[in-house]
Amino acid sequence: MRALLITFVASLLVFAVTLLFSIFGVVITGALYHRHPDMSIAYRDVAIPVGIAAAAIIFVFALINEIRHYRQSKTLTAIERMN
Repeated sequence: MRALLITFVASLLVFAVTLLFSIFGVVITGALYHRHPDMSIAYRDVAIPVGIAAAAIIFVFALINEIRHYRQSKTLTAIERMN
C-alpha cells in the first residue's frame, strides 16, 4: 500500500513539474515563431507520457524498496528471537 501511495504522490509531482516546463517551452516556441501557442501539446504530447513513464519507474523502485524493507525487518526479528 505504501508503494502505491509513494508512486501516486511522486508521479503527480513529476507530472506537475513536467507540465510547468512544457508550458514554458510551448509559450517560448510560440513567441519565437509568432504563433498562438497550443497548450494541448504540453498536456497531450509531453506531460502525460512523462507522467506515465515516471509512475512505472517509481512504482518498480518503491516496490523493490518495500521488499527490501520487509526482508530486513524479518531478518532482524529472527535475530532478536535468537537472543
